[in-house]
Amino acid sequence: MIRRPPRSTQSRSSAASDVYKRQDKTVPLAVEKSIPQIEALVTVIVEKMKIGGRLFYMGAGTSGRLGIVDASECPPTFGVPHGLVIGLIAGGDTAIRKAVEFAEDDLEQGWLDLQQHAIGENDVVVGIAASGTTPYVLGALRRCNENNIATGCVVCNTGSPVAREARYPIEVVVGPEFVTGSTRMKSGTAQKLTLNMISTSAMIQLGRVRGNRMVDMQLSNNKLIDRGTKMVMEALNVDYEKANQYLKEHGSVRKAIDSIKAKETAH
Repeated sequence: MIRRPPRSTQSRSSAASDVYKRQDKTVPLAVEKSIPQIEALVTVIVEKMKIGGRLFYMGAGTSGRLGIVDASECPPTFGVPHGLVIGLIAGGDTAIRKAVEFAEDDLEQGWLDLQQHAIGENDVVVGIAASGTTPYVLGALRRCNENNIATGCVVCNTGSPVAREARYPIEVVVGPEFVTGSTRMKSGTAQKLTLNMISTSAMIQLGRVRGNRMVDMQLSNNKLIDRGTKMVMEALNVDYEKANQYLKEHGSVRKAIDSIKAKETAH
């Protein structure tokens, strides 16, 4: 027999869900207000990548994990090298799955982590910190500024130390969390939306998207091969079998489309 919670508990739970949903709806509006700041940072990222630079995300806890997620999705989505967008988290890779106590409190470790990747003036470092106070992020940005390395940040408070340190700050103010202090909630959602915009906008400007098609995506599973085949079908006006043949011959959607169109033009 399934035991249900008392009616009063159910009512409280329903009311809490309603409040949570209403608060969640405010997040995209908060991100929208920050679009000018996002555009300014993206411009710098694109400029640096065009001369061989890389994008680094740095954070602790949820913020660090979100940076790693965005970085890890760039190669399969846009066909870029794995070292072009790099996510670093306080406490190292162990902290991706399990919290590492006090790792975020080290002012020097962020810069040491960047040095492991031979950080330089062509790179851009973006600190991610909901509170805008994380020492791991703050110390890294400070040292980057001292070494003429472009810095940005994604924070969820106004006038924070991290935002003051970053040359291209993004402040997405979402207000108090539904569960006080749990920044994996509205702040985390805002950070994820913002990171999506940063990486996608940069890749579009770098020509890694054609129209709204992921023409450089890695064909790493049957679903993506099917999707790529359909893109080739649409672009070349051929049947599925022929499109699939072209895709397998050339290894990418972009190469298949460009190669066949070039042959058609030549004739």
